[in-house]
Amino acid sequence: MSDAAQPTAAEVRAAAEAVKTALDRHLAAVERRSGEDDPAVSEAFNQLAAAAEVYDELLYDRYDEVTPFEIPGAEEALPPYAGPDEPNAISVLIRRDYTVVEPQRLLAQAQRIEAAEYDDRADDDEAARSVPGALGILFGEFEPDEIASRHKEFGLEEGDSTLWVTAAEEPPEAGEWLEAPFENFDPQQVVCRFDVSAVFDDETSDIEDDDIDFVEEDHEHPEDDGEHEGDDGDEDELEPLDAGK
Repeated sequence: MSDAAQPTAAEVRAAAEAVKTALDRHLAAVERRSGEDDPAVSEAFNQLAAAAEVYDELLYDRYDEVTPFEIPGAEEALPPYAGPDEPNAISVLIRRDYTVVEPQRLLAQAQRIEAAEYDDRADDDEAARSVPGALGILFGEFEPDEIASRHKEFGLEEGDSTLWVTAAEEPPEAGEWLEAPFENFDPQQVVCRFDVSAVFDDETSDIEDDDIDFVEEDHEHPEDDGEHEGDDGDEDELEPLDAGK
């Protein structure tokens, strides 16, 4: 960033004061909270998060320094649950991301399915000869959970995934939302959510590395060589099963 675009010291100081004020408001809201999902606390939290984000950005731009803490942005937090106390229906929203890392493996699997299902038309059907067509065959043949557990067999690599459970008073009418299944979504109806992401793995990578080193040191004991050779053979036999999980 150029010097002309840098914030002034006064702007950084004002942002710091805004964080202090937001901290006081958040503490006051917590002290006066009326229940677990008090909207005043949520609002104070969002204001504190916004103020901290502004301060962090200005501090970095001006002094090339960061704060020792991280507050999630307001857009990252779900609003308090405002759905029915005893829902009669739920909807499960799932997103799973994959990367096509081995297109030839994907095509081969789709062609194998086509050959098994349509022996007399396999050579004439071009669907299994393109990646979009192969994906259509794959997801038409297997349930999403099975694809998730066997993704490596299909030349796919897992990315982030999330599962949201939403509540409703009554189930929708049959076919009601088929034209636009992901529209009219109300975040306040979310009962719970579960996220899987590589960023969570990065947070514990140091601990995992320490564990791996410890195991490797154990394997170096001479008296255990025969046993570990047998274990290695078992691991090789189980590798295809592990790759499918």
